Amino acid sequence: MAIARDATVDLVEVAPQAVPPVCKLMDYGKFKYRQKKRAHQAKAHHHRVHTKEIRLHPKTGDHDLEVKARHARKLLLLGDKIQVNVFFKGREMAHRELGRDVLAKFAAFLQDVVKIERDAQIEGRRMTMVLAPK
Repeated sequence: MAIARDATVDLVEVAPQAVPPVCKLMDYGKFKYRQKKRAHQAKAHHHRVHTKEIRLHPKTGDHDLEVKARHARKLLLLGDKIQVNVFFKGREMAHRELGRDVLAKFAAFLQDVVKIERDAQIEGRRMTMVLAPK
């Protein structure tokens, strides 16, 4: 303790269970600062998975599906999830199978880079499917 006081640093107990206990001379404030900075750096370089939404309709054409699938492919390669929504208007609700067909085509365009996390489900006037990168 006298050595730490003379050097104006802190005496930190590293391993209290050891016999004899192990202590270290260090500037504890600087140590905590560096530890916090290292944790912040690790968090900054970590990619958060976002869920992106793509909106379709039962009568969406094949070419439009391909364009949206190419956009979805870029997002999937970045590591994001895709929520594909098919919105029904008016009497389209009577033909829900058209919405399932659109979702099946969309998933077929991306079958090499995607796994279906949640299959097609009806929620009110929309049908939703969630796709995740492989």
